Amino acid sequence: MSNKQYDVIIIGAGASGLMLAFMAGQRGRKVLVLEKANKIGKKILMSGGGKCNFTNLDVESNNYITHNHPFTISALKRYTNWDFISLVCEHGIEYEERAHGRLFTLNGAKQILAMLVEECEHTKNVEIRTHSEVQSVNVWQDGQFKVQTVAGNFEAKSVVVATGGLSIPTLGGSGIGYEIAKQFGHKVFPTRAGLVPFTFSDAMKDVTVRLSGNAIDATLSNDQQSFTEALLFTHRGLSGPSSLQLSNYWEAGQSFNIDFLPQEDLAQLFKAKKNSQPKILLRTLLTEYLPKNLVLELQELLWRDQADIMIGQWSDDKLLQVASSLHQFEVKPAGTEGYRTAEVTLGGVDTTEISSKTMESQKQKGLFFVGEVLDVSGQLGGFNFQWAWASAHAASEYV
Repeated sequence: MSNKQYDVIIIGAGASGLMLAFMAGQRGRKVLVLEKANKIGKKILMSGGGKCNFTNLDVESNNYITHNHPFTISALKRYTNWDFISLVCEHGIEYEERAHGRLFTLNGAKQILAMLVEECEHTKNVEIRTHSEVQSVNVWQDGQFKVQTVAGNFEAKSVVVATGGLSIPTLGGSGIGYEIAKQFGHKVFPTRAGLVPFTFSDAMKDVTVRLSGNAIDATLSNDQQSFTEALLFTHRGLSGPSSLQLSNYWEAGQSFNIDFLPQEDLAQLFKAKKNSQPKILLRTLLTEYLPKNLVLELQELLWRDQADIMIGQWSDDKLLQVASSLHQFEVKPAGTEGYRTAEVTLGGVDTTEISSKTMESQKQKGLFFVGEVLDVSGQLGGFNFQWAWASAHAASEYV
């Protein structure tokens, strides 16, 4: 039986794969999208708590982690956040702006997926197949690609790897994209989980268990980055936007600092209160700013010996020491929750071997890579989706 012929075969029906499919379809290309899962766009549907943080109002190349920063600039300039916002508006999808310029749908991520599918259908050139896990990709002498799947064999002039990363394997994350890249001689940077909660195995684990469910605005920082956002205590460790953000810049074995009250100058506050309210206890003072159970945990760790001594009787040095510790509380995670809950995969296909203009391999004509499989990872806030849209747009003009 002869293989079915297409112009373009896209491996993966996630954000970048579907975006690329409809844009290539609009150019009159005959497109086949192969998805191994039983449904398409699973990660889109669960993103942003089901509301899909589809882009950000302020997208810069420094919002991305990559070994090759200049690579991202071209694609992000040619298809901007405003281009995607206008597409969303054309489809009548209502959205809202949240903190840090993050844009979310009002009525659910399913609208973004429906929009992409509708655009694909509108072209009449896109075929999407689920339950079609790719087993191998080979190239004939005439430059045609043969893609073997569990559901049959297909041929095309161009193959696009839009397989995503290893994050959340239950939604279809796998390493096939990296395997294809290596097969064609590409370097793949080591991968690790990004935008992921921290876990602990020391005394801090007991603290986070007891504080589970509490959330505060805090600053998490190391020598690379600093993020001031919500910090959530969980029965496994630390989560919330500030933790997820810093996880992208954290390596195993490193510690980082928590500033529990970044908006206050605690040294000044303590000094002033020592004069104006000398009979107050430090825990009473701090419960005006932080949850009581968090204050009690910090008291146990930082000023247990002076817990019941009025602030007026404290030495200035001791107050300064506690103030400093609350602004720079050092923790050392045992690790992260890993790919199971990670929102993104750090590392991936080395972009120095990919054209920043076309997303085409410089080692194999007709082979393209888009989205998260590349060594481009966004910070939290819609940046990974914007990279999916922009890289797909770049490739769509050349596949």
